[in-house]
Amino acid sequence: MSHADQSTSSKAIAVLRVTSGNFLEMFDFFLFGFYATYIAAAFFPSHNEFTSLLATFMTFGAGFLMRPLGAVVLGAYIDKVGRRIGLIVTLSIMAVGTVLLAFTPSYASIGLLAPFLVLIGRLLQGFSAGVELGGVSVYLAEIAPPNQKGFYVAWQSGSQQVAIIVAALIGYTLNRTLAVEVIHDWGWRIPFLIGSLIVPFIFVIRRKLEETEEFLARKHHPTIREILASLTSNWRIVILGMMLAVMTTVSFYLITVYTPTFGKSVLKLSITDSLIVTFAIALSNLFWLPVMGALSDRIGRKPILAGITILTILTAYPTMSWLVASPSFARMLEVELWLSFLYGSYNGAMVVALTEVVPPNVRTVSFSLCYSLATALFGGFTPAVSTALIELTGDKAAPAMWMTAAAVCGLAATLLIYGRKTKVLSPAMP
Repeated sequence: MSHADQSTSSKAIAVLRVTSGNFLEMFDFFLFGFYATYIAAAFFPSHNEFTSLLATFMTFGAGFLMRPLGAVVLGAYIDKVGRRIGLIVTLSIMAVGTVLLAFTPSYASIGLLAPFLVLIGRLLQGFSAGVELGGVSVYLAEIAPPNQKGFYVAWQSGSQQVAIIVAALIGYTLNRTLAVEVIHDWGWRIPFLIGSLIVPFIFVIRRKLEETEEFLARKHHPTIREILASLTSNWRIVILGMMLAVMTTVSFYLITVYTPTFGKSVLKLSITDSLIVTFAIALSNLFWLPVMGALSDRIGRKPILAGITILTILTAYPTMSWLVASPSFARMLEVELWLSFLYGSYNGAMVVALTEVVPPNVRTVSFSLCYSLATALFGGFTPAVSTALIELTGDKAAPAMWMTAAAVCGLAATLLIYGRKTKVLSPAMP
């Protein structure tokens, strides 16, 4: 085997190792969204289905409020001690949250302690996830060849799609083999138990990670005080980076985490139909992410970011309105695959763009803070916002308004970041 082949093979293995934790994060998050109605009944019982479901999604969203704190605390830690050690720490914290959700007894068994423990689990997962995505993205960007960064970094999001595929397959199998009453009572816990069993294997895989050469080459690693000072002086970058990530976080949670609930509770389609659509979305995302990441390596980030946000603004609400006018499996599949194209294309270019515009010496904490703020303030509450918008407006297509607003935010950020006249980001460019 040639040196080039060995290098490519070793980098492929590194990609697998670093994205394994990302897999676990999204595996749990998707399951929470898919089994929201069952989780609501187990931990947030109410005579009003809307109130119970909204409480569940608010708990889901509460974990995202911890992300900015995790981004700063754990991100600063990773920028100081290294990518490898930091990513092992984040996995440890995430694993605790996973186990809590899998084994916490229901409200009927232990009362208010049940929703409290579920909330603690979500907060721990949110704290860890605040830097997991950023740490993985930065690691991939630092090991990638200079002209392939978009392609390499896209596999951060790609691993999340694999998690959704696996979770959807498990859900489909359970739905075909267990009675609805059994799934409602305890069967929904099975996928979370599987996630808990996966944790030791991911630890073994991630422990073999090597530190990036770029990090090792740095002669100075910033202190916590220096990192905080850098974030303060570069607040414009943080705000614009957050705006750039809003489109990604909102569209992702809309088409993946919220889609199963939307299909079952709003469109009244079968659980099987919703799972098949979700599975197809994940496959579509997995295709478009690396393809558009690679395309951004060739033509640049701006054309893709601007073009896709404009397409989203023009098409998100009309396509969703067409779906709800006459709900069917075929229409839901067509609409969600179109939204998947928009998400995958935008995110394929966005994540790598964010690693490039933040200051290199505090890249992990800066990236993580931008992304975590976008998730905490916008993306993470997409299921709750979508549910509330439908309830308030009576328009089943209302969630598309939220995605359209996110696209406007992304377009504005793209034009400000890559505009010819602005120099606000020039010090951070590599």
